[in-house]
Parts: sequence; C-alpha cells; structure tokens
Amino acid sequence: MIHTYTLLLAIALLLITSCVSHPDVPSSAKETKCLPAIFPDYCDITVPCNIAPLNFMLPADEYEACVARLITPIGQQQTYGNGVKVQIPEEEWHAMLDASKGKSIKVEVWGKKEGEWLSFSPFEIHVAKEPIDDYLSYRLIEPSYIRYDYMEIAQRNLTSFEETQIFNNRVTCDDAKGQCINCHSYQNYKTDNMLFHVRVTRGGTVIVNDGKISKVDLKRDYTISSGVYPSWHPTAKLIAFSTNQTHQSFHTANPNKTEVYDLASDLILYDIATDSVSVISNDSTLLEVYPTWSPDGKYLYYCKSVPLPEEMQGQDIRTTYAKIQYNLYRRSFDLASHGFGEEELVYDAASADKSVSLPRISPDGRNLLFALGQYGCFHIWHHDADIVCIPLDRFDGTALTAETSSVIDLTHLNSVGYPDSYPSWSSNGHWMMCASRREDGNYSRVYFAYFNNGKVEKAFLLPQEDPELHISLLKSYNRPEFMVEPVKISVEEFSKVFDK
Repeated sequence: MIHTYTLLLAIALLLITSCVSHPDVPSSAKETKCLPAIFPDYCDITVPCNIAPLNFMLPADEYEACVARLITPIGQQQTYGNGVKVQIPEEEWHAMLDASKGKSIKVEVWGKKEGEWLSFSPFEIHVAKEPIDDYLSYRLIEPSYIRYDYMEIAQRNLTSFEETQIFNNRVTCDDAKGQCINCHSYQNYKTDNMLFHVRVTRGGTVIVNDGKISKVDLKRDYTISSGVYPSWHPTAKLIAFSTNQTHQSFHTANPNKTEVYDLASDLILYDIATDSVSVISNDSTLLEVYPTWSPDGKYLYYCKSVPLPEEMQGQDIRTTYAKIQYNLYRRSFDLASHGFGEEELVYDAASADKSVSLPRISPDGRNLLFALGQYGCFHIWHHDADIVCIPLDRFDGTALTAETSSVIDLTHLNSVGYPDSYPSWSSNGHWMMCASRREDGNYSRVYFAYFNNGKVEKAFLLPQEDPELHISLLKSYNRPEFMVEPVKISVEEFSKVFDK
C-alpha cells in the first residue's frame, strides 16, 4: 500500500511538471562551501505540510541569475529559476509537500555572479506532518502615521497566495478627519463570530454574531472609552475589552521611533445578547490592558501596570513612559453568573525590570506566550522586545518570575536587536506566529515557527508569490490573526451596516 501511494505521488508530480518550463542546472560551477544568501531565509527550516510555495531570491545587486533544484524523499526532482528569483508553481509545490510529510525536501542553489556560476551548500526544508491554519488576517498600514490615510484589513490563504479584503477605510469614510479601522478578532479561529473597530468618522464596533452584522457603541457613561483591545470568550457570546485613552508620540533620536501609551485603561465585559457592558476591573490608579481568555473560558488573563515610584507619580507621562511596567494577572470567571474572582498575579515581570504585554494561551491550555520588553505595553516599536513562552503548569498560585517560570527556548523565533511582538498560536497549537521588524527595523512582517513538544524550530517569513514583495510593499502587517476559515462577508456587505 505504501509503495502504491509513493508511485501515485511520483506519477502526479511527473504529470504536473511536464507542462512547465524548467531551467537546466549549470554544467560547471565554482563551489562556495556556504549556504546561499537567499531572501527570505528558508534554509533549514520546518514548514507546515500545507503551506504556500516558499519562493525566494538571491540579492539582485550581486547576482545575475539563480537556479534551484528541489529533491523529494521519493527521488523526484525539479529545477526552478527566473532571473534571480525562484518561483515554484503551487501544484508542483504541494505535490512535493505531500511526498515529503515528516521528512525533508533537499534544495540545491546556484547563483551567477559576474558571469560565473557559483554553487552553494545544499539545505533542507523539513516538512511537518501538522498543517497550519488555512487563513491569516492582518491590517495593512504604514508603519507610523499622524493621520488616517488608506488602510485595510486583509485575509490571506496560507496554502496559496490568494489575498482578499475584509474591509477598508475608504468605503464609508466621507469626512476630512479620516477613519481608522483596527483590532479584528474572532471566536475560536472561526469567522461567524468576529469583530473589528471603526474609529473617528462613523465610528463604532462592527460585530458579526452568527453571521449577522451590527454596529454597536460600547461607550458607557461609567467607562473610559468604547472597547479597544478585545478577546472573545471561547464558548459564550461575551467579549472582554480594555477601555483606553491611548496616545502616540514620535521620537527624533530614540531608535524606538514611536511610543504608544495609555493615560488610563480599564477592563470591561460586553454581553452581545443583552447589549450590556459591565466592569471587570477599573483601578483608577493603575493601567489594565490586553485581556485574553483561557481556552476553557474559566480564566481571564490581562496585563496591569505596577505603581510608579512615588516621586514620579502625577508627572506628565511623556517624562515617565519609560518607567511604566506591566505584570501579568488573571481572574477566575463563572459563566453562569458572569462574575469574576479575585485578582491573581501570574507573572511578575517588573521584578526583573521588565514589562509584559499581549498574552496568548495555547489551545491545550498548557503554555503561555507573551511579548516582553523593558517598559510599556506596545512592544512592536521596542528593539529590546522578544517573545516569551512559559509552561502554565508551573503556576501554583505563587507568581512566576524569570527565575522560576522554566522559560521555553525561543531563540529560533526571536530576532536579535529588533522588535518581536504580537505572538499567537495556530488552532492545533503546533505553530507560533509573531510580528517582527527584524528585516529593516521599520516594517512589521509575519513569521511562523514550528512548536513540537516544547521545542521551537527556526522561524520563517510569510511566503509570497513574488519574494521581492516584502521589500517593495511599504506596509506593515499589523495584528496578524490565525483563522480556520475565511471571512465570508464582503466589503460591500460590511459597509451597509453604516447606513442603518
């Protein structure tokens, strides 16, 4: 049976490749004994068995041409190359992935430089048996701004290169003040229950409840603002939000360039069925932000600031922002009464002079991801920010610290000297994701890494049909979110809710 399956794969691969033009490998080449400097760096990575083709290129300012040969474990091989780019047809690529599950695709690369062909050391692309979620959504925006220009929330099929819009801010904006759209969120990775915010012109929170669209105003006279950062309860029609007075400042010399901070923030719970807002926590002296539910819905985790030194209290936040630090807390939740328990300190980051943000718990409830930096809660601009993962079974009611939390090694996910933030889990818990500015320090891009039994493999960049897109696209990928299905509601359908 196994031999029959292997034979069928080989025949399918042969039929697919028979109608595609493929270059010859160089007849002679100078051996370099080093890996090729390809972009994106896909050398010796582990990828999902359903990911889109890993197209790459050699630097166009150094090389004149590139040829790559891919060899599967069943002995099938094929060559690719178009100028300095290697672009693999989707059908051929997926046939190779199917033939390589649990094994590796060998990649050999040649580059032509100053008229001479060079051969590089081969590398492997390991193919995990576990798939990644089929879809990803993100906001595409300029990396920094002081006014609302064009922005969109888009969704990408991770098994191909198909990208479509969920919404954009030009559809319903008819005011010179502009419109901001942000914070798309889903219940359990599905899209029949989802939301996103619209700010300034015709503002409100657009909520999809069992496929039906509405626009609601979450502001109450007892809250700081309308809802800001959301988290859907995994089973109930409840959404936890932070409410914030968020401000943005721009540095002229600091390499972090931009600061986003809160003057005030609390936590609220929104009940979709009753259109009611209740307060979870509203400590007037401290800041509470980034709620996230445990997968069983029994706990709400969130970040909360620690008191400033007495001599700094009451000062302008533009002089104290670098001293504001957040720890990670949780409260138990009773679904029947919608009541919350007492606050528990889960991770004490401030004891190590650090600040935690954006917690996310693995689908099995065993591991906790968060971003960690020197200060603040908006780490995507902070060059010292990294992703941290800790096993939750170490928490026994006593606050975990850097010394006691048995941190899982994320060396292969994090970059060095660049911001890494907005961590997330795939729905099967085998793929980590983060937004990172590691390529140039300016634009945030999406990276994935394989997580298996506590071991994290080398991260890889979101594949593109044209590998040069990540260089030419002057947009940041903001708030990347996994989805197991696409948003089925069109931009036009979403726009109609603004006419009601």
